[in-house]
Amino acid sequence: MKILAFESSCDETAVAVVEDGRHVLSDAIASQVDLHALYGGVVPEIASRKHVEAIAALTEQALAGAGCTRSDIDAVAVTYAPGLIGAVLVGLSFAKSAAFSLGVPLIPVHHIRGHIAANYLAFPELEPPFLALAISGGNTLIIDVRDYTDMVILGGTRDDAAGECFDKSARVLGLPYPGGKPMDDLAQQSQGGVYRLPSSHVDGAPLDMSFSGLKTAVVNLAHHAQQVGEELDRAALARDFTNAVSDILVPRVMEAARQTGRTRIAAAGGVAANSIIRANLREACARENRTLYLPPLRLCGDNGAMIGAQGYYEYLAGHTAGMELNAYATRDIGEQA
Repeated sequence: MKILAFESSCDETAVAVVEDGRHVLSDAIASQVDLHALYGGVVPEIASRKHVEAIAALTEQALAGAGCTRSDIDAVAVTYAPGLIGAVLVGLSFAKSAAFSLGVPLIPVHHIRGHIAANYLAFPELEPPFLALAISGGNTLIIDVRDYTDMVILGGTRDDAAGECFDKSARVLGLPYPGGKPMDDLAQQSQGGVYRLPSSHVDGAPLDMSFSGLKTAVVNLAHHAQQVGEELDRAALARDFTNAVSDILVPRVMEAARQTGRTRIAAAGGVAANSIIRANLREACARENRTLYLPPLRLCGDNGAMIGAQGYYEYLAGHTAGMELNAYATRDIGEQA
């Protein structure tokens, strides 16, 4: 089964063709990173307009790259939530048109389910049940993946997402947007241990997280150094910050594994590309004899292939939609469209 898949939830326009949920035939991506870097973050209206400009040509590119014609497509999958509402609407509207004109089913896909499904493309042997740590610019969640379309949130951030915290801390340190890779590169230049940063705990919810205090602490350290004329050890602060984020994430996902008895853990989302967090996850899983799945860096960020992968399993579960399908800025991963 060949699925034409669309992803436009933020600042990447992505179109892919995926066969049977596991084989990527093509994955075309148009990034807007350089444009939004001028503003230090994603400008929603600009993102939406750029999606409109790119999506038609990108679809032709994806079909050509897969060696497919329109008649070879069996279904259309699309991100319908969550994300920047204008951006999501562009991809959804185009996908509706494609499905209608081709006379094939339309499959709605939750963006975070897509990130988790990126692991199916990298690891053909991976099947539910397993735990997923979904960490990105907009979401930070610990998810029990009971089946391909049956997922339950066990814990999550109460405020900022981990990726948002990276971006804002990077800006304070004078690093470019997006801040994930520049922060990672800078952190590699120090062993850290210079700055004491807070570690949050949510009373009565041991698997929940909070990152706002950590972000504020970085901002205050940088501003204080500037006000008193002290030199800020930027590399050490980047390292200590990353270690603090990892110290929030890793123990909680390991605790969730112990509580659920899951022996397999998969990471997903853009922050899963961070080298320090990846190393700490490997060490923790090795210590507790659990199998860890870390997608390659190219599958950590937003892409169309992950939507096509999850779309296949949504289709098998009977989760298709009509032309009345709407876009949502927020949506629980356990809800159906």
